[in-house]
Amino acid sequence: MKDYYKILGLDRSANDSDIKQAFRRLASQHHPDKGGDCHRFQEVQEAYSVLGDPEQRRQYDSPPGVRIHRGGAPGFDFDAIFDMFGAKFGDARNRVTAARIQLWISLADVAQGGPRTISVSSPAGQHNIEITIPPGLQDGESVRYPRLAPGGVDLVVMFRVRPEPGWQRQDHDVIQDITLEIWDLILGRDIMTTTLSGREIKVAVPPRTQPGSMLRIRGHGLPHRNSSAQGDLLIRLLARLPPDITPDLLEHIRRERGQ
Repeated sequence: MKDYYKILGLDRSANDSDIKQAFRRLASQHHPDKGGDCHRFQEVQEAYSVLGDPEQRRQYDSPPGVRIHRGGAPGFDFDAIFDMFGAKFGDARNRVTAARIQLWISLADVAQGGPRTISVSSPAGQHNIEITIPPGLQDGESVRYPRLAPGGVDLVVMFRVRPEPGWQRQDHDVIQDITLEIWDLILGRDIMTTTLSGREIKVAVPPRTQPGSMLRIRGHGLPHRNSSAQGDLLIRLLARLPPDITPDLLEHIRRERGQ
């Protein structure tokens, strides 16, 4: 079992403020957009998702009960639960009303939603359960699936959204980084890109576009939960120098600049 306190550099007496401050510091330090380690960043997020939630922290700190599965395929840790299937009516074990797990998904999953099969373990063995991921989820949002867990209890899934290189989320808008040669930004050109929903679209880059500029493509971002509204796709244009700049071209540019 992972030591979430150790991951955040805290002891078990840490209060809510200590946990939040440690998370913010470590998340900023290890964020992939700042050159940090993606795996370490995900560990910090996972630790905070448990310790930052009072109910999940109580479950994590106490030996008995339903736990978030640690490592491997997403599922339940039923080791501390006696045989739920054979429990007698009135037994305390029947008072378990929900089992909670954490599931990492991609931005494409947020955009499209759809079915996902997860593996669940219980004393009776492994169970494959199909859930439906609602589109438009926010990172850390939980969804309850009635009577879907082993023993007929509710399944509560906390969805975590993985950071993805080249993409950034801003609420329902998404930013996609595309790198072009500097001549393409100077002269302009049409480019093809693929949205998170898998659709290929053509985008016109205007002449004299400055590096770092953004082009807004309406309606190709992330869907709103329980709504037909859709965010936008923002394409951030980055520049690279071509590898084949000839001495003659450099000399021509110098003459044009009067150097």
